Amino acid sequence: MTVWIVFLALIFLFLALDLGVFNKNPHIIKPKEAGIWTGIWVSLSFIFSIVVGWIYKNGLIDNPTDITPSVASMKFITGYLIELSLSVDNIFVIAVIFASFKIPQKYQHRVLFWGILGAIVFRGLMIFFGVILINKFSWMTYLFGAFLIFTAFKMLFKGDEEEFNPKKSFVYRNLRKIMPITSHADGEHFFVKRKHITAATPLFVALIVIEVMDMLFALDSVPAILAITSDPFLVFSSNIFAILGLRSMYFFLANMLEKFSYLEYSLIAILTFVGIKMLIIHYYKFPEWVSLGFIALSLATGILVSISRKDKE
Repeated sequence: MTVWIVFLALIFLFLALDLGVFNKNPHIIKPKEAGIWTGIWVSLSFIFSIVVGWIYKNGLIDNPTDITPSVASMKFITGYLIELSLSVDNIFVIAVIFASFKIPQKYQHRVLFWGILGAIVFRGLMIFFGVILINKFSWMTYLFGAFLIFTAFKMLFKGDEEEFNPKKSFVYRNLRKIMPITSHADGEHFFVKRKHITAATPLFVALIVIEVMDMLFALDSVPAILAITSDPFLVFSSNIFAILGLRSMYFFLANMLEKFSYLEYSLIAILTFVGIKMLIIHYYKFPEWVSLGFIALSLATGILVSISRKDKE
């Protein structure tokens, strides 16, 4: 448990420094600042993959799947890249939610900060139960694999869907029945008092909608990472590092999503690959370098094709 305690303590220390030091005063996060922080989080993630190898080499944590230190490092990076790639759609939805509720740019970081705390808890629970299901019922791998392939085909043949409107969502409509909601933001506050009534501000509403949407996105990403490994620490840590970098990535990519229009095909390829991997896992296991290489190549191809096509247009 020592490694788990130290890891969680470091995560909450990073978050405390984030809100209490680096972003103590609300401000608009410029693309340059967001780009620097995105680079920092990606670098920290790759450095942590080396730490993962050291942890498993010295037997400092349970190794239920009996993997070598180098394989543990590769599985962490693979899981991290999967979660990071599947976060692209999440970034688009967050942008729509902020626009719908007219959240000022300088308060968006605060909403995402508290959203990440909730995401850590909910992802932890989903990973915990997902690992239990896969270890207890081996046939669950087939169910998860089929679900991922179904999701990939749904993305491929989705056609022209109605644009997502947060104010028409199930969450918003039912939240209004539970508590009074004001249409005006009051600085960085989540709640305000109006005529002796405590009302939720658009910041709180946006936070709840983002939290629920994150849980829905986790239905894809958690099974996808479980296709790589069922080791609880590797699944949780790779997921958390990707979530922590999601905030800076949002501010870095929010205004450039249209440039990466072909990245969606990369996500379809990745979901299909990990789905097939789960379906045949009891008959054939891909080497770790194949999984990592395929995911990295898919992402790189999607980015390069998007940029080249955009330049031509």
